[in-house]
Amino acid sequence: MLMKSSTQSLTEQLSARISERIRNRLLAPGARLPSVRQCAQQNGVSPSTVVAAYDQLLAQGLVEARKNRGFFVRESGRAAHAADEEDVPPVDPGLESAAANWSTAHWFAARAAGRRGVSPVNATALIRGMFHKVSDKPQPGMGVFPPDWLESTFMPAAVRKVTSSRSLQDFSLQYGEPLGDAGLRRLLAKKLATLNVHTAPEHIITTVGATHALDIVSRTLLRPGDPVMVEEPGWAVEFARLAALGMHILPVPRRADGPDLDVMARYCEVHKPKLYVSVSVFHNPTGYCLTPGSAHRILQLANQHNFHVVEDDTYSHIAPEHATRLTALDGLQRTIYVSGFAKILAPNWRIGYLAAPPTLVEQLLDTKLLATLTTPALLEKALALCIEQGQLRRHAERIRTRLDAARARSVKLALSAGCTFAAEPVGLFGWVETGVDTDALSQRMLDEGYLLAPGALFHAERKPSTLMRINFATTQDATFWRIFERVRAEQGR
Repeated sequence: MLMKSSTQSLTEQLSARISERIRNRLLAPGARLPSVRQCAQQNGVSPSTVVAAYDQLLAQGLVEARKNRGFFVRESGRAAHAADEEDVPPVDPGLESAAANWSTAHWFAARAAGRRGVSPVNATALIRGMFHKVSDKPQPGMGVFPPDWLESTFMPAAVRKVTSSRSLQDFSLQYGEPLGDAGLRRLLAKKLATLNVHTAPEHIITTVGATHALDIVSRTLLRPGDPVMVEEPGWAVEFARLAALGMHILPVPRRADGPDLDVMARYCEVHKPKLYVSVSVFHNPTGYCLTPGSAHRILQLANQHNFHVVEDDTYSHIAPEHATRLTALDGLQRTIYVSGFAKILAPNWRIGYLAAPPTLVEQLLDTKLLATLTTPALLEKALALCIEQGQLRRHAERIRTRLDAARARSVKLALSAGCTFAAEPVGLFGWVETGVDTDALSQRMLDEGYLLAPGALFHAERKPSTLMRINFATTQDATFWRIFERVRAEQGR
């Protein structure tokens, strides 16, 4: 809240608040700032204070004014709007002339810094925003379990045991096995067999997290300009990662039973895609699980039109073993399986892996070697101990039990707050209908110390949405939902 008693003026406080959000990427490049009137109402200040604050942001080159459209966070990427002689700062209709008068010197200084347009979802903006510490409150928009859920004694014990081994010096002074620690890969092959994904240890490659595994697949199988089918809504980082590699993204609507097969078929006929990226089980953000019928048809299309399928099974540790997985039905012929341990165990250990068809293993391994040489053997050996001794399995069972209880509480609170669920609440995430623009709502909730994940983030082309993704583990607090109701009501006025 802005304080009149502060050593800073209200203008300076407001400018600093917006500036901090821009620098921390909580306001992404291209995001529209509230109008002068809206900002004044939201912060309890006069329109002239907002005008002066926006003037400071213009002078700092953090925002730009677009004629008759408002104020936008300056985009640091490609230029899309050329400055011209007719561009002038927009005036909020109805404001007194004193409040609407902008500093000409500041305006031209900001314009001279260069005008840039709106880009699609930016991966670094999203990552920085999602993991920036907004406050000490539980964060509904986060994509991970709270740290206290992941705390354990067995992980440090496993590390100590590995480092006390006489073989520590031997494996520390070498690069290690290119495919990854052999003991871990043997255990991963056994784990995959419980999911009916049958493979050999030599067809498994360890990676620096699941995202690295996805990147290895993309860099091996694709070239810039290649068409790639990706589920929508879907994880925005995947859209942005593929776009950064120069791929042609083909969004496939995700339904309760799987992707829209008619859309996939049309893409196959027209674009001849090289790859399809899928989260079959506990899809992010909807929680949907693939049905056997849809899986069978997807594999038919893959064989008929000669594309590969990469299945991201990031949430396998909290999902039922009997859930339908494309890799289980296909037998790792046209499919590549990707998973990791960041969500369930240790985000900073960065251990992921992929299982691939034998014919692709060497190509995928070459890509890994070019990027990282090998992966850290110490943590892979510690993880192998956690799996071998059953500690990871018991830990995952505790997490699932705790998540079930948290989900029940969160769903009850969300419904009481007047929200509905666009998909059945399962897994870690809920896909919630709020009835208001969640991009605007998320900015207002930041003032209350809460980071939301608005629905626009989960589309290939960012567009307004009334949906948001919530994390069931971090939305059990009734206080959050009371504040949510109040802010939503204020936004609807």
